[in-house]
This record gives sequence, structure tokens and C-alpha cells, in this order.
Amino acid sequence: MDDCIFCKIANGEIPSFKIYEDENYFAFLDLSHFTEGHTLVVPKKHYRFVWDVEDVEGYFKAVQKIANHFRDNLKYTYVDTLTFGRMVPHAHVHVIPHNSDNKDWEKALEGIGELQKSDSGRRLCQDEGEKTAKKFRMV
Repeated sequence: MDDCIFCKIANGEIPSFKIYEDENYFAFLDLSHFTEGHTLVVPKKHYRFVWDVEDVEGYFKAVQKIANHFRDNLKYTYVDTLTFGRMVPHAHVHVIPHNSDNKDWEKALEGIGELQKSDSGRRLCQDEGEKTAKKFRMV
């Protein structure tokens, strides 16, 4: 895609702080990082969403390789991943290393934690759970 910023980064048209590259995938530091080492992993070929990537297994093997490097070689306790896809219309996975000592990352997660803890009205009851599971079940 000609005007895609992630395509331009993966093709070397826009500079980036490269973390990893192979034939199909490119990983670089997120300039708006949550933590030190916050990395974006993108396929070199343009796909709109992560779930559109033809070789999603290969894609996630590249993500796993990076995450394991952060854990095993750089000794991060946690490596969180996010697959948001609305801000940039190119498949990307956020790989976020941390030791649970970064206040910015904790602040980013507060909203999710508070939503889970405080909104008991969202919790599934037996009937609603069965109905929803039936709707989403893969048969």
C-alpha cells in the first residue's frame, strides 16, 4: 500500500529503530512506547488486520522469537502483547517487555483492571454465559 506508514518503515523508506527482521516480518521500537523496548512487529506485506495475515502461524512465531529474547536474554519478567489495529491500518502486534516496575504501563492497564473489578454488572451469569457461548462456539 503506497501511503501506509508501516509499509514504508518495513521497506526502509522511513527510518526506524529496528529490533528484528527476517524475510517476511519487521520489528521496530514504538516511538510512543509504553515501556523501554516496546516493539511493533509487522508483516512486510501489507495486511489490514493481524487476522488477515496468510501465514499467521509464521507471524506469531516471529513475535514469539522477540518475546523470548526479551525474557531469556534481556531478563524481563513479563512480555505483554496487544493486537490493536485501529490507529494504523496495517497488521501489527505490540510486544511490551517490563518487570512490573513501570508506572506508565501500570497506568495504561488501570482502566482495564478497574473495568474488570468494578463493573460487576458485566459479569456473565449462568444463563447469559450459556447463550453467549452458544453464539460464539466453533462447532
